[in-house]
Amino acid sequence: METTEKKSSNLLQKMFNITILLLLVVAIVVGINIATSGKLTLFAGTRPDNLGVYSGRLAPCPSSPNCVSSYSQDIEHSIASMSYGSEPEMAIANLKQIIESMPRTNIIKEEEDYLYAEFTSKIMGYVDDVEFLIDQEANAIQVRSASRLGESDLGVNRERVETIREKLNELQANT
Repeated sequence: METTEKKSSNLLQKMFNITILLLLVVAIVVGINIATSGKLTLFAGTRPDNLGVYSGRLAPCPSSPNCVSSYSQDIEHSIASMSYGSEPEMAIANLKQIIESMPRTNIIKEEEDYLYAEFTSKIMGYVDDVEFLIDQEANAIQVRSASRLGESDLGVNRERVETIREKLNELQANT
């Protein structure tokens, strides 16, 4: 009986030591990254080269579940486009105002009917690319929000788009 308890205790101690070591390594890497650049970029990834408007549409989502798009037909990636009840220029201005009010955002490109912003997560510095396209024929704002890295985003992109939709609806109701 004592032998089994000793083995169990040794195994738990080894697991604890490995966990502490892994946490220490992560803390060192994050600390070095912050110290050398002033912000966390380890998990930022590189900006995709397929962003923008091609043939009047935003790029499709990759097969990974960390993207939502109003152009997608499958349930995993599909999200409704946003409506706007003003001139397209005002819709873009409203989107810009909303995005600029959100933490850790950077508007990369703004055109008459297109807006592209990067959203950075607070702790690990993951970057998501979010695009908006005014679709005058549908009287809608098409949207695509995708994580650069990883497989799952734990629903962050969908939640972000829905938050922006709510804020846009509120802003439009007050004007």
